[in-house]
Amino acid sequence: MVPPSSKKVFVLDTNVLLHDPNSILHFQEHDVVLPIVVIEEIDHFKKDQTEIGRNARTISRMLDKLRASGSLSRGVALGDGGSLKVDVESHPLDLGILREDKHKADNQILACAKQLLGTSKEKVVLVTKDTNLRIKADAIGILAEDYTTDRVEMDELYSGHKSWEVDPAQVDLLYDGGLPPDPELHLQPNQFVTLMDRSNPSHTALARFMAGEALLRPMRRIEAYPWGIKPRNREQQFAMELLLDPTVQVVTLVGKAGTGKTLLAIAAGLQQVVDDEAYDKILVSRPVMPMGRDLGYLPGDVGEKLRPYMQPIYDNLEFIVAANTEARRRSTMTAGQLEEAGYLSVEPLTYIRGRSIPKQYLVVDEAQNLTPHEVKTILTRAGEGTKVIFTGDPYQIDNPYVDSSTNGLSFLADHFKHLDVSGHVTLMKGERSKLAELASNLL
Repeated sequence: MVPPSSKKVFVLDTNVLLHDPNSILHFQEHDVVLPIVVIEEIDHFKKDQTEIGRNARTISRMLDKLRASGSLSRGVALGDGGSLKVDVESHPLDLGILREDKHKADNQILACAKQLLGTSKEKVVLVTKDTNLRIKADAIGILAEDYTTDRVEMDELYSGHKSWEVDPAQVDLLYDGGLPPDPELHLQPNQFVTLMDRSNPSHTALARFMAGEALLRPMRRIEAYPWGIKPRNREQQFAMELLLDPTVQVVTLVGKAGTGKTLLAIAAGLQQVVDDEAYDKILVSRPVMPMGRDLGYLPGDVGEKLRPYMQPIYDNLEFIVAANTEARRRSTMTAGQLEEAGYLSVEPLTYIRGRSIPKQYLVVDEAQNLTPHEVKTILTRAGEGTKVIFTGDPYQIDNPYVDSSTNGLSFLADHFKHLDVSGHVTLMKGERSKLAELASNLL
């Protein structure tokens, strides 16, 4: 008796390729099949001036390059022992639906998978990010899965913080040359630790793991709070530590609405640009999700059209300017004056593509709406001496093509956690108001 093959055949839906153009390379020794209707759908998206359009063009170029290895209809070899085949056959599939619906792309993909299921010796799996298509596949006996290569489950997302119960002498040692951490903690570079005294639970200390020294160091004492913005809780202290450290070039701040992510990032940026002159300018940006649909209906020029989408940033700026004025007991520059003086620039992410951004403090707000590829595009814009801060809430996503597990912010936090130049903090407590905290927790 011939043992069943461990090799699998993966039939990919169009949305998998549009989500990750390199997806065909991520199935190791297994075979990948693309129904011909998928190629037709890719062609439909290729002219879009969006991330989806760019991904469509990328996968088209990749498939065209693979043609040099042989006929796509017969199959070409991929790097890890698998193969790629474009199925050009027409497969009948009666789902008991109207005749015109039988020609829908989804049903043609199902028909291809069903045909392979009956003829292939290997296990056949349909891979799609379409929940309803997975349900339909299951209903007709086809194994279906989501594309999870770039998923970061939220309950497993790196938090940037751990607690450690220690002896009183270890707390003292922290402030006297640093404390070697317990290897069982498995700390990442720039991860924060709360040391708790075993004999006195109220006796605690906050530390940061310096990977280069393999030591826990106490957090730095802030003599003057950036532009009058004082951290109100432990996680905000962690965030401020990373934001004010020039050796940490990439910072990710994750938290629900009202936890102070954007406020802290902008305040620390103004401190380092206006007062310390560590960077030439602070550039604050955010994705404008509705731009392609309703931006043109707003009155005014481009700047006036964009103002409503950028208004949350200006709200934070006005709060910071007021806090700075109160802290210094003298008037300071307004948000408009900061822009006019060249200290500050607020613009949508659309304008960042193709640029080189040296020696700037870049804040990317609402980064949960970005795809991993868009995050990569932003980071590759960073020139020498630039610091990039990504802020967002993975549970508040407006982009229909990503979710809490596949968005660029979660992806970046998980993939950069082992680097010395990166730091991450998950902020838990809302500080906007009691009402905002209740709404965020209960609704």
